[in-house]
Amino acid sequence: MSAIAAILTIALIAGLFYLDREAGERTSTALWIPVFWLLIVSSRPVSMWLHINREVTLEDRYTEGSPLDAAYYAVLLVAGVLTLNRRWVRVKGFLLANLPIMLFFFYCGLSIMWADSPVIALKRWIKAVGDLAMVLVVLTDPRPALAIRRVFERVGFLLLPLSVLFILFFPSMGSSYDPIGRVTMYFGVTTFKNLLGVLAMFCGLGSLWSFLGAYQSRANPHRLRVMIAHGTLIIMAVWLIVKADSMTSLSCFGLAGAVMVLATTNLVVRRPAALFLLVAGAAGIALFALFLDSGGSMLQSLGRNSTLTGRTQIWAAVLAQRINPVLGTGFESFWMGNRLQSVWSLSQVGIEEAHNGYLELYLNLGWVGLTLLGMLIVTGYRNGLELFRRDPVAGRLRIAFLTCGMIYSCTEAGFRMMSPVWIGFLLAIVAVPVGEAVESPRPGDFALRNGGVRKQVRILQ
Repeated sequence: MSAIAAILTIALIAGLFYLDREAGERTSTALWIPVFWLLIVSSRPVSMWLHINREVTLEDRYTEGSPLDAAYYAVLLVAGVLTLNRRWVRVKGFLLANLPIMLFFFYCGLSIMWADSPVIALKRWIKAVGDLAMVLVVLTDPRPALAIRRVFERVGFLLLPLSVLFILFFPSMGSSYDPIGRVTMYFGVTTFKNLLGVLAMFCGLGSLWSFLGAYQSRANPHRLRVMIAHGTLIIMAVWLIVKADSMTSLSCFGLAGAVMVLATTNLVVRRPAALFLLVAGAAGIALFALFLDSGGSMLQSLGRNSTLTGRTQIWAAVLAQRINPVLGTGFESFWMGNRLQSVWSLSQVGIEEAHNGYLELYLNLGWVGLTLLGMLIVTGYRNGLELFRRDPVAGRLRIAFLTCGMIYSCTEAGFRMMSPVWIGFLLAIVAVPVGEAVESPRPGDFALRNGGVRKQVRILQ
């Protein structure tokens, strides 16, 4: 039965790619670099796929890494940098247009100087730069809109069906039993249930964007096939989120998806300022449910309690640690040594994050880091709104991922390297340089415009 299910899953994956095909719609070969990066970031390390397991403690697992995994990311990072070097003319424009992002990464690198273990912090910073490099490889593609769509398709069409297969027919690979809670945890191709929720949320939002684009492209002869493919993936994503019991991902998918859908209405398209109300409304609902709903009725409707599944205890534990409030402990350096053991003794053994992205950033980078993050959010929203004014199809994806990142980070460490949420957030806030354009707009694509005037330019790869 398992073998038959595996064959049918492979056929389903092939069918999804077949339904979504469009003749003549091609991206550069270099786009596979960020795809391979995301395939591993969104699932499980290469060493785990190959069953190369080492006997290490929870503390060692956080501070050490597998040489095989390091080599995998190093190869992709080098390939990404070489690709960006060939596109230097375009990349230079992106870097100059995104000085706030450059400043944030510069401060992250500077904070290595006061980290407990500068070598480990440096390795993590290099991987964080890799996240940015992968986003730039996508956005500097000759056809960036199609490139974004292809990345979501390749990751989603592969990982979501495989997750369903693992959960239903290979339970030893896609689930585990928690003897303490006496429940079965489902994690599919990832390593933990919340990570499965993130994967499904990330790919689900990408497919929702493609579905809406195809629905509105009535002149596109491939419209129905594309809608079937992405509609199938959306259903699969929702099922996986519910199966993983990841209420944070489900809430973010619902709120960010609602922002994306409402952004297709004529009212919002004609009055882009109304987009602010959508984003503020989604964020307001999340904040009310988490911190202002004294009765906890909204949380209880999601199967959670007022402690947010122990998160309030974790927040108290991490805030009890002595750190430099201005500069923090250094890039990705809080969860080391005595602090790690102290937090475990005050809350839960095995946790490796503060379960709040803003608090996590404060612990590592202090108030300076939080200020720079605030600058990224403000400028990122402004960039997304400007793009929405020029092209609503492109802008609504960015605004949705910005909304998702902000809400998700209220109860999870969303602003951390090597995370689909962080990569989606970077994709959302990157500004498009003035004068950038695609070669020629086609059904389902968006064209980057300058001042509302389409420009057709030859892109040198």
